[in-house]
Amino acid sequence: MDIRVLRYFVAIAQEQNISHAAQVLHVSQPALSRQIADLETELNIKLFDRGHRQLKLTQEGYYLLDRAREIIGMVDKTTYNLQKQDVISGTLDIGGGESVAMKYVMQTIQQIVHQYPEVHVNLRSGDAGLIQSQLDNGVLEFGIIMGQRQLNNYNSLTLPEENHWGVLMRADEQLAQNDSIHPRDLIGRPLLVSAQANQRGLFKEWSNDLFEQFNFIGTYNLIFNASLLIKTGACMALTYENLIETTENSELTFRPLAPQLSDTNTLIWSKNRRLPNVSQLFIDTLQKNINQISHK
Repeated sequence: MDIRVLRYFVAIAQEQNISHAAQVLHVSQPALSRQIADLETELNIKLFDRGHRQLKLTQEGYYLLDRAREIIGMVDKTTYNLQKQDVISGTLDIGGGESVAMKYVMQTIQQIVHQYPEVHVNLRSGDAGLIQSQLDNGVLEFGIIMGQRQLNNYNSLTLPEENHWGVLMRADEQLAQNDSIHPRDLIGRPLLVSAQANQRGLFKEWSNDLFEQFNFIGTYNLIFNASLLIKTGACMALTYENLIETTENSELTFRPLAPQLSDTNTLIWSKNRRLPNVSQLFIDTLQKNINQISHK
């Protein structure tokens, strides 16, 4: 696949019309139609359902659109970084899960973009499996993962603060009267748990053999949408502290687990790729900030 043709394909998908896309791209309509027809022939798939005035993506077309945007973004970023090695510029592509420890990363980014206006940042949210996959395929430069995982293929830097697990629930729940939540308190109650923690079997050891009596009704990836379900009273969720606002007047409240259950936060990046200037600056600045925190 030619990168130029992928750009044509993305433009057509956005405009949903060959003529409009041809105007945007400054190419002739017949030439553009021929390029897309050749791409469909090359891939042996149909990318568009062609109506009278509008094109609609097929299922395969939607898949290619997502991949094409990633490929184009990587090509543009690589070209830019190669051309700008002599100055601090470029894009920081950083992904991670939800954690209060992310504030140290954000504070470091703030310092860099304030000092170097040509630096940009792309932030992606996701669990550790997704983040590692996107690191491996070059979509991300850095990832922040929570908990213990095999990191042999990555450089790593442990961030300050740990994530403390607890239960997010409606403020009018009976368990909200407790200062902390013990395994026996959760028996039979409808629970959501993060998909990543569920895969790790994190709560089996903590539960003191009561795990089989827990009623897990489902999983979540990021906690915000799960919190909307919790507000309905349908369930509670095992989650990290301080991810959802739980002030005195909030509908929801958080109670920590007892005994305490915590996860570390680790910044990782590939050992197999040389970092561009802006990425090395990010690592150096973050390390300096962490050292200052540890000496306070």
